[in-house]
Parts: sequence; structure tokens; C-alpha cells
Amino acid sequence: MRQFCVFWSIFLLMCVAFSFSESDPSTTQQPTTAPPVRKPCNTLTSCETCLANVSCLWCLTNSSCSDYPVSYIIPPSSVCKLSQARWGVCWVNFEALIIAMAVVLGVLLLAVTVCCCCCCCKRRSSSSFDRDDEQFARRREEIRQRADERRVERKTKHDEIRKKYGLIPDSDHPYSKFENE
Repeated sequence: MRQFCVFWSIFLLMCVAFSFSESDPSTTQQPTTAPPVRKPCNTLTSCETCLANVSCLWCLTNSSCSDYPVSYIIPPSSVCKLSQARWGVCWVNFEALIIAMAVVLGVLLLAVTVCCCCCCCKRRSSSSFDRDDEQFARRREEIRQRADERRVERKTKHDEIRKKYGLIPDSDHPYSKFENE
């Protein structure tokens, strides 16, 4: 995770450095002129001139410009302490940049996680409503079927009782009750 944050912080720092270097009217060149030859980093004496070259690193402790250690993502403390190292712009040190990038990245990751959780919960809750509706309909149908069965049982019992006491005529002789009297 730390390497990921460092990668994005370096990427953002490079974007900031390029945007500042391109927005500065003194560094823009006419397209007809040849690009200037870059001086070695150790010959530059001010932070602005040092950081105009993106391959250079300015250290405030000894006010020196050195080549950026490209073999490391973050310059080691043997080159310069993070709180004193400048790259891209003079007013941002590596330590503050790493902390700011970690916070921004953390907020972005948290926002993405919350959005994903909300979407999943919304989808899950809508499907649970569908499941609840289906279960309710199934229960209602079962209750209706049991009620129909009980109704049929009651009707057959009542018919048997009526038949027993002669209240319902037989189907063969509908008027047999009246003939015996």
C-alpha cells in the first residue's frame, strides 16, 4: 500500500512540476529556437533554477542541487531528509507531499468503497424486497389453499349430516322422503 501511495504521490508531483514549469512564461520557448542545453544539477545554485530541470533535487539543509536518485522512488535520507527535499516546486517538501497524497488517496479509496457498498446494499435490499414479496405471495396462496380444503371438508361433513337426517334427498330418488309419509 505504501508503494502504491508513493507511486501516486510521485506521479502527482511530476504533474504539478510540469504544470508549473509550463505555466511559467519565462520557461516557455519559441518553437523556432533550439531547446537549451541543461546544465548538470550540481552546478545550479538556486532552488528555482535547480527545479527547472525535473531530473534535479534541491536540498534545503545544505542548499545544494543534486541529481534525483531515480533508483529510489523517495530519495533516501543519505541524499537529503524528506522534510528538506524539494522536487518540482520549491514550496512543497517530500514529507508534506507524501502525507497530502496519502490523505487524498485515502479519501478517494474511502469514497469508492462507500459508493460500492451503497450500490451493493441497494441492489441487495431491492432483491430482498422481491424475495419478501414472493414469500408473502407464497404464504398467502398456501393459506388460501388450506382454507379451500377446510371449506370442502366442512361442506362434505355438513352434506353427510344432512344426508343422515334426510335433509338432502338421494340423487336416485329426489322425492323419496316425501313418498314415505
